[in-house]
Amino acid sequence: MKAKSKTSSASRSQKESRQPSQSMGGSGYGIMESQLSKLFEDQLRDIYWAEKALTNALTKMAKKATSRDLVDVIENHLEETRAQITKLDSVFESIGKKPRGKKCEAMEGLIKEGEEIISETEEGAMRDAGIIAAAQKVEHYEIATYGTLRTYAQLLGVEEAANILEEILDEEKAADVKLTEVASEINLQAIEDAEEEEEE
Repeated sequence: MKAKSKTSSASRSQKESRQPSQSMGGSGYGIMESQLSKLFEDQLRDIYWAEKALTNALTKMAKKATSRDLVDVIENHLEETRAQITKLDSVFESIGKKPRGKKCEAMEGLIKEGEEIISETEEGAMRDAGIIAAAQKVEHYEIATYGTLRTYAQLLGVEEAANILEEILDEEKAADVKLTEVASEINLQAIEDAEEEEEE
């Protein structure tokens, strides 16, 4: 019976040693936790740069869109994006790091693609449809990124950061839903406009 007790105690000790530290600055990190912490910070800097770049892109999209509903969705999300940058400042603060961005190649590519769509389409429903397509690609990238960051924060035991990231993730999902709702009408209008042009 004593041997079993010792085994159980040793098992609990091993499990406890694998639990994440409650602070990013904790000294109890193992190699894997240290690597995850570095990956977390790297991805956080990546999305920080991306959100700042996105504010300019969304401003351009709003100016080029013609549907009032689409303009409203973009402008509302632009305000959300600016607020999200402030929230990311808080995430950096919660882990004891200075807010600093790192160029996000993925977001730069998505923004460039959106600009090309705008330049290659005529003003009207077709361009609006293209803007929605570009915007939703951005949203899906952000949803994937924030979902990953939220999970990393939970694993690292930084609950304040995890909660903020969860909040931003929910906002990105909601923005994607709104774009989908607007798209249903705009896409149909784009098809009708294209058919009318063919008849002419």
